[in-house]
Amino acid sequence: MKRALKLAFLLLLGLLSVSVWAQDEDSNDNAPPKEEKEPEAHLNPPPVDYIIGADDTLRISVWKEPEVSVMLPVRPDGKISMPLLDDVQAAGMTPMALAASIREKLKKYIADPRVTVVVTAMNSQRIYVLGEVQHTGPMALLPNMTMLQALSSAGFTQFANLKAIYLLRMQDGQQVKVHFNYKEALKGRDPGQNVVLRPGDTIVVP
Repeated sequence: MKRALKLAFLLLLGLLSVSVWAQDEDSNDNAPPKEEKEPEAHLNPPPVDYIIGADDTLRISVWKEPEVSVMLPVRPDGKISMPLLDDVQAAGMTPMALAASIREKLKKYIADPRVTVVVTAMNSQRIYVLGEVQHTGPMALLPNMTMLQALSSAGFTQFANLKAIYLLRMQDGQQVKVHFNYKEALKGRDPGQNVVLRPGDTIVVP
């Protein structure tokens, strides 16, 4: 008799465990999906007042709308072609202004669109590298590009004087000469000389 009661108790306990497990599964199935986080802004953006120009490359992200999110160049006529919107004027605008323009146009198709515009290549703005480098001539100015970054892209010849490099920059209507010691900058000494480049800057490697 005791054995029968014990078996009945174990059977009842097992049935209760299965019921609780099933309720947990149903609870998980009906739980609302976790809300997606908005993509973080680009970690190394151009200045907020940067003016987009022809040949720049843009990454346009529309939150939760991957079909509309694109990476594309600005055409020579200053426009871009986006899904749903066709041609959109981009040249002459800041990234924030372009994002606002796209947002307004997308409201016809998407409820409360959240748009981010990031300039990934500033091809409309260039610097120049001359002298004892492997790649001489104009170079696309990337966001926040420094002297070290530009020189690493240009490369040196065996005759380059790495201690006597200088930067030529137009400032207040006059040409300013800024000396740059590559070896010192590479070691992290005098970090102030590793300036952020501006459009039209010329780097000379004697």
